[in-house]
Amino acid sequence: MLDYFGLEADLGEEERLLVASAREFVDGEVEDVGQHWLDGTFPTDLVPKMGEMGFYAPNLDGYGLPNVSEKAYGLLMQELEACDSGLRSMASVQGALVMYPIHAFGSDEQKEEWLPKLGTGEAVGCFGLTEPEHGSNPSAMETRAERAGGHAGDEYVLNGSKTWITNSPIADVAVVWAKDHSEDGDPVRGFLVETDRDGVTTNEIDDKLSLRASVTGEISLQNVRIPKENRLPGVEGMKGPLSCLTQARFGIAWGAVGAARDCFETAREYATEREQFGKPIGGFQLQQEKLAEMATQITLAQLLAHRLADLKERGEMRPQHVSMAKRNNVRMAREQSRVAREMLGGNGITTDYSPMRHLTNMETVYTYEGTHDIHTLILGEDLTGIPAYE
Repeated sequence: MLDYFGLEADLGEEERLLVASAREFVDGEVEDVGQHWLDGTFPTDLVPKMGEMGFYAPNLDGYGLPNVSEKAYGLLMQELEACDSGLRSMASVQGALVMYPIHAFGSDEQKEEWLPKLGTGEAVGCFGLTEPEHGSNPSAMETRAERAGGHAGDEYVLNGSKTWITNSPIADVAVVWAKDHSEDGDPVRGFLVETDRDGVTTNEIDDKLSLRASVTGEISLQNVRIPKENRLPGVEGMKGPLSCLTQARFGIAWGAVGAARDCFETAREYATEREQFGKPIGGFQLQQEKLAEMATQITLAQLLAHRLADLKERGEMRPQHVSMAKRNNVRMAREQSRVAREMLGGNGITTDYSPMRHLTNMETVYTYEGTHDIHTLILGEDLTGIPAYE
């Protein structure tokens, strides 16, 4: 894999081992991801195997979790997305969007019940925030929770719908964000909703043209009753879901680099083997310019990801830092996967080669967990002090 500035030479032993194990896992366990992409299926047999490898929230501590460095976690996301965005998305949602909020905001009982099972892949989780009418403005959510019987009630009743939810059709538990209409101001709160409860449906979204090797669905809540103990006690307001998204976007910034690196290696190998006009096409100036620019842009994104991990490890990372990295690195992967496909010519539109698959996946990654435009406005506000979206 491209590492032009030798960044991996400075990795610690723990980080090297995780990279090596992830690459070995992808090479040995992931069979024909291109066929899964064509079929629109996720290889669910990998869920417990990824748990055995410690790929779910490995940067968290306790409850049997590995507690690796933030850079090691980023490197893992990079290796998984070099295979396919669907693989990284599954691990990212399970770890950053489900296990993280339980770990950060859950009760001791919630942590003990769910974190070990989620960590091993015995259970699968999903994250319910986006709604059919509320994507970039999640604070306008309509999903509501109310105490049955008033403040003294021992149950909540949830109603609403969420959409574009990774893992929902195979999930055992959903972290659902809803406005609590039992309290003044209707604060946003998180609830753990087991998907086998009466009134919960998780229909799959079919006919996607991107991120096809991923399970995506909806969450419909019709008078769903859950015990009051299922509410996450440690947070209220939009800080809860947004802090989870910061964790996930950190992983995306790394994952996009992995997808781009895979595209580069595919294009470079093809360029040195494919002959036209009596020599490999990599010997022509136009193709060398493309490879040089690809390598440069990937390296810049790689440097940004490594710096982001250093800031996170020191506790100095801000959400705006993550917005810049997610925005830049996904845009880079989107553009460079297109160039790699271009270099492969007609062969590049088949599943025999990865760039076209990465290219279509990046169309989703470009707009999920904060669209490119929204991250632009986040940075604009941070730089000027003037919010443009209000």
